[in-house]
Amino acid sequence: MGDDTEFGNDLIASMQEAAAILRGEKDATRVTLPPDTIDVRALRQRLGLSRAAFATRFGLAVAAVRDWEQGLRRPDPSARVLLVVISRNPEIVADAVADARAA
Repeated sequence: MGDDTEFGNDLIASMQEAAAILRGEKDATRVTLPPDTIDVRALRQRLGLSRAAFATRFGLAVAAVRDWEQGLRRPDPSARVLLVVISRNPEIVADAVADARAA
């Protein structure tokens, strides 16, 4: 029952915030997430890596990479951000992972 009350309170607070934004009393917060769908297989193949090599190089679980490629799971928002960075500059991520392992 406590969860229902908390959810209701959160919902009311959200509606009050939306009304304040509409009245111009409050600025809307904008959050931009990477696209929901990232073609992990195409990214991995573009880099010329096997699943295991891709996972190891970028600090990912091989099972997660497999599940993303097979459509069994979607990367969560944090993983999507990481995949976007990998797609734009894979060396930066590989270097950061290597540094983290060495520490």
